Amino acid sequence: MSDILDRLTAALADELPAAVELRHELHRNPEVSGAEVRTAARVAEALGEPEAPVVAGTGRLVRVGGEGRCVALRAELDALAMREETAAPFASTNDAMHACGHDVHLAGLVAAVRTLRRVGGPLPVLAILQPREEKHPSGGQDVAGSGRLADEQVGAVLGVHLQPQVPLGAVAADPGVVNAACDEIEITVRGAGGHGAYPHLAEDPVPVLCRIVGAIPDVVRDTVDPMHPSVVTLGILRAGTAPNVLAETAFTHGTIRTYRSRDRELLFDGLRRLATGYAAAHGLTAEVTYSPVEPPMANEPGLTAAVRARLEESGFVLAPEFRSCGSDDFAFYSAVAPSTMIFLGTGDGERPPMLHDARFLPSDDRVADAARAYLAGYVGACSTLT
Repeated sequence: MSDILDRLTAALADELPAAVELRHELHRNPEVSGAEVRTAARVAEALGEPEAPVVAGTGRLVRVGGEGRCVALRAELDALAMREETAAPFASTNDAMHACGHDVHLAGLVAAVRTLRRVGGPLPVLAILQPREEKHPSGGQDVAGSGRLADEQVGAVLGVHLQPQVPLGAVAADPGVVNAACDEIEITVRGAGGHGAYPHLAEDPVPVLCRIVGAIPDVVRDTVDPMHPSVVTLGILRAGTAPNVLAETAFTHGTIRTYRSRDRELLFDGLRRLATGYAAAHGLTAEVTYSPVEPPMANEPGLTAAVRARLEESGFVLAPEFRSCGSDDFAFYSAVAPSTMIFLGTGDGERPPMLHDARFLPSDDRVADAARAYLAGYVGACSTLT
């Protein structure tokens, strides 16, 4: 397999100038989740398959190398609904932005698959151009649940994702769970409201919700083993429309992130009991809604060991173990075939822009790194399947 990887890596250089131009084009013209029609068509065209079959609404599947068992390489099509603040010459021309590296993932995937088309490899490759990674219900869930990967005889699935928390020039691909499950929780506290001058005659849900929110860290501490990664984050707090009116409802919406299925259940139950019990103690009611979003993302140990070996052969430095409470719908592919996510380092300096930051703009050099990582992952997967 080392000779194959050497040949692929050497041939990759011819694909990189066009891949960088493609990255610029995609970055300049981003499309948000569910609207990635042009992006999917352009990437399929760059892969030499403009009529590639559609999957999950706006996604595409591009197969190269014949029939039989294959290795799937996945990249995401969608951008985020946010204004870019980079001043790059290829900055977004609309109100969306590739602030999570998907433009780099796609360009690297194209360079890798085009190289495999020219040079060949031990097994066919299936490029998964996946829509809606940033939206629920996600494209990854739909692609994995479509049955199409089984039809294509996918034996392994590889992903690459830029990661500012991994040092520049390094990669991380550790066995086991590397990203958390992500679930959404909504809490609505209801009272009668009233006039701001007469709180003693009203039922004010705002201080009750505030106390519920303040007690959430205690629920996490008292519910989940401290050795188990878990975090509850509330991104929305909403109540009232006027300064002198006590609202009838107070609302919060956030996420629960855990590594273990049992902890997902325990945390939701604990938060439900906290909210309903505290509201009842003050004569109010609370409604708690739980929505599962994504399972934990786990790298299959055998596949991951093979991939790590090929990454080192490609010249990458393996970073110290990297796991986070981030989440990714790549997690759904593990129900279809062994899967491994490779985190590609972009961390440079003390406080590099993070993912989903309006200033996140990795260098064009990361396109080559992503392509090399995809090729290393492909060769590693082939070694486990042949």
